Amino acid sequence: MAKVTGKYEAMYVIDAALAEENIASIVENFKSLVEQKATLTEVSEWGKRRLAYPINHKNEGYYVLMTFESAPAFPAELERRFNITDGVIRSLVVDLGE
Repeated sequence: MAKVTGKYEAMYVIDAALAEENIASIVENFKSLVEQKATLTEVSEWGKRRLAYPINHKNEGYYVLMTFESAPAFPAELERRFNITDGVIRSLVVDLGE
């Protein structure tokens, strides 16, 4: 039988050089997107941290971790939004399974 909903985890890194208002705006936009299309379980803002390796000549990023439950098609849309959003330098969406 096809999977109706699944548990997912999304981690994304925002450019730490952005203003605090811009970072907060990006976090709020993704939070509201997930709340509209899925059931948001938790949002954990890890804050500014040093990157493991430079990305686009940047050494720091603002880390955000979200867990949610959604239909299997939504994570692909979320990844697409991460990729086209200015300020997001890395993202990863993982299926947590059962």
